[in-house]
Amino acid sequence: MAGDPMEIDGFKQQQGQALCNPELLSLYYRRIFPFAEMYKWLSYGNDGKHPSCDSSFFGRREFSFTLENDIYLRYMSFRDASEFEATVCEKRPQKIDIGAVYSVDPAKRLAYASVSNDRVFAPVEKELVFDVDMTDYDDIRNCCSGADICLKCWPLMTIAIKVVDSTLREDFGFDHILWVYSGRRGVHCWVCDARARKLTNEQRASIADYFRVYKGNENNNRKVSLPTHLHPFLARTYSQFLSRYFDEEILIKQSLLHPQENADKVLKLVSGQGMSMQYMSSAYSELPVQLEEKKRNNRLLPDEINRQRWADLQRKLMQKRGIQVELVFTYTYPRLDLEVTKKMNHLLKAPFCIHPKTGRVCVPIDPEDCDNFDPTTVPTLPELFNDLNNGDARPVSKDWERTSLAKSIRFFKSSFLEPLLKECRCQLEASHHKKLQEMSARPNFTW
Repeated sequence: MAGDPMEIDGFKQQQGQALCNPELLSLYYRRIFPFAEMYKWLSYGNDGKHPSCDSSFFGRREFSFTLENDIYLRYMSFRDASEFEATVCEKRPQKIDIGAVYSVDPAKRLAYASVSNDRVFAPVEKELVFDVDMTDYDDIRNCCSGADICLKCWPLMTIAIKVVDSTLREDFGFDHILWVYSGRRGVHCWVCDARARKLTNEQRASIADYFRVYKGNENNNRKVSLPTHLHPFLARTYSQFLSRYFDEEILIKQSLLHPQENADKVLKLVSGQGMSMQYMSSAYSELPVQLEEKKRNNRLLPDEINRQRWADLQRKLMQKRGIQVELVFTYTYPRLDLEVTKKMNHLLKAPFCIHPKTGRVCVPIDPEDCDNFDPTTVPTLPELFNDLNNGDARPVSKDWERTSLAKSIRFFKSSFLEPLLKECRCQLEASHHKKLQEMSARPNFTW
């Protein structure tokens, strides 16, 4: 039986109705979606009157829309912010994906189809992107599987953000990095420095391979392959993040060594690395018996069993530290979809669009505070319109300021967009100054 209708800006939604229906999407795009901020981001300073601005830049960016009934529209492009906003509001896409900047307007690509030179229509610029999906961790998750997530497995995404973000900054020198919740089960990373946007496919593949340690498959117990002497990047990653998060988060929240069936999965991994199952089982096979009296008297918790078993297992592995390190890497190291990173023409879901399955907004994540990010509290479309209907009536310049999305948009503007645009303006100024110098250096012929 349907519940009471909920009033949302003149639209009545029955409980149980789709969280991402056309009416809600239309209201979201008309009243909340931050079109101005998205346009400024994707223009990279080329939206003004500076002499060095490239007025065609935004118009050469590819977008794709996924509409109702899985209708997919690719190679869309827009002249400016107003056309972008008008088209989105008209078509009400369930998903917006962002692609590369091409050499010519993607919407006019067919006009160049007869030209033999492949470079007439080719990607020339694209953010360096990374995609982490929770389903790739299913072999080590004991709480959820598939598209399901919870606060027990979400720390795996937190680790991925910490490792990739710190590496991109420390090892590659990138500054303008945007992390975004996918809306359901993963996170996306956009590296927006000018140097990153101009990387070739070969250079992107090299960066992707820099992160590669995950080599296992469903038929192979050994999930990672590490050298005897870790690369400084991997050694730093292990000491700064993996070891700590394994001890403080994954061991307990995934209950790796209790109950027995979970512990057997760990033993199977270890035994596949040259240690006999019988030998490793002895590390804790008698532990439950030893703790039985303590359990009766003190109500020993599963967490304590997990910790004591891990301590005992570590003692067994004392002479085989490499196995312990590989075990920690297996359960904590980021599992990146590296094919997404390698190709410039790959599209990725836009920030602030809505996930059609959950109705949640794809909000930015602060890498400095990602430990406190809770995907279960990310606002949904109905919640946003409840905010509008029931929120503060004070005058605001944008409707989103009345909603629970305001914090996310303000973070996007102040922590990511403003520093990025400041650097873009400096680059435009430097480019203009260089052109002036080149012009003044040319010979001035007189007749």
